[in-house]
Amino acid sequence: MTRFHYQSLTAQGQPRHGVLDAATRSEVVQQLLAKGETATSIQPAQTTATRQQSLAGSTTTVGTRSRIKTIELAALIRELATALEAGLPLLQALKTLRRQASTRIAPMLDHLITRVEAGDPLHKAAISWGAPFNDLVSGMIRASDASGEQHLILHQLGDLLERQVELRREVVGAAIYPLIVAVLIVISVIILVTVLIPTLMEPLKSAGMTELPLPTRILLGLSEFLKEWWIIILLAIAASASFWKVWIAAPENRLRFDRWKLRQPIVGRLLRDVAVARFTRTMGTLSAAGLSILECLHITRDTLGNTAMRAAIDEVTESVTEGKPLADPLERSGLFPPLLVQVVNLGERSGRLEKMLGHAATAFDRQVEASLKIFTKAFPPLMIVIMALIGGFVLAAILLPLMELQKLMG
Repeated sequence: MTRFHYQSLTAQGQPRHGVLDAATRSEVVQQLLAKGETATSIQPAQTTATRQQSLAGSTTTVGTRSRIKTIELAALIRELATALEAGLPLLQALKTLRRQASTRIAPMLDHLITRVEAGDPLHKAAISWGAPFNDLVSGMIRASDASGEQHLILHQLGDLLERQVELRREVVGAAIYPLIVAVLIVISVIILVTVLIPTLMEPLKSAGMTELPLPTRILLGLSEFLKEWWIIILLAIAASASFWKVWIAAPENRLRFDRWKLRQPIVGRLLRDVAVARFTRTMGTLSAAGLSILECLHITRDTLGNTAMRAAIDEVTESVTEGKPLADPLERSGLFPPLLVQVVNLGERSGRLEKMLGHAATAFDRQVEASLKIFTKAFPPLMIVIMALIGGFVLAAILLPLMELQKLMG
């Protein structure tokens, strides 16, 4: 039995936390569901013995541990799979990788080699190291240890990690341009209002114009407000950011916000497509590696990146534990597309769930690409409209008083 710290939500949305003893995280989920609570976070408690063992196993690497990126881990796992495929024993393969490893990865390989030499299987050695060996990676490695074709499952894990990195890059790449444009718009407006407009309006004031047009008065008023209250504005922004950080940290608020995001027309569809593609590919890969459906659901749950969809997976896990089909709770959640429900239903009936999920993952990857294209194509026209409105308002604020001044002088 392992002791787990948990955070959960009651049926009324009230947060709860505590400690439970169970063999696996799935059992913790079931215990919470039996009490009418939905798990939002489950972490194993590190006992004194475990902490001492961890320290004893990593005394040679204290102070030298570096954060290893997912793409680096994917490359390392693929190299290990290739070495095993070439016929090298596991320990020899790890030592071969160690000779050509970078200074960032070498301490981790030293730890794995030490553990494997002591008789631990690879997945236990990986778990004892910690990050970047999360539940997904350690679960796949455990499946590879239990299989007779370790290199095949490690190749699958390398493919999965690389695809996750590619998907993250695609999403970040699609968001960079809109963010840059939005920042430039804000900076341009601040410069116009605080520097350019007051400078241009000074000659008009000196010319004796007492009644300025409304757009001009609005910009001048905004300019004066920013000049006099800029410290208060910065403090208000900092306070709002702090309040948001505290508010979003509450599980019920995070769940509410994530549900709201999924309801948005363009961004919500993109987030849902990304989560569904990640869910399908991960489930298919884990199922093909021989893990049980409950283990696959538990591991996949933490890769979705959205608490609303995680809560839906918890309900799916509860239904599967009761012996119900996987497709029914997926459909009831309303968060997963009908195509995925049909694929899962057909896969369960035919006994080829992992293959069906693998084929569906490719289709959903294409859907993500299509959603990214829609997002990137829809945003530039929106930015052009916003910039045109701002530019037209500023132009009117400048030209209207000039026209009035011309009338007075003519």
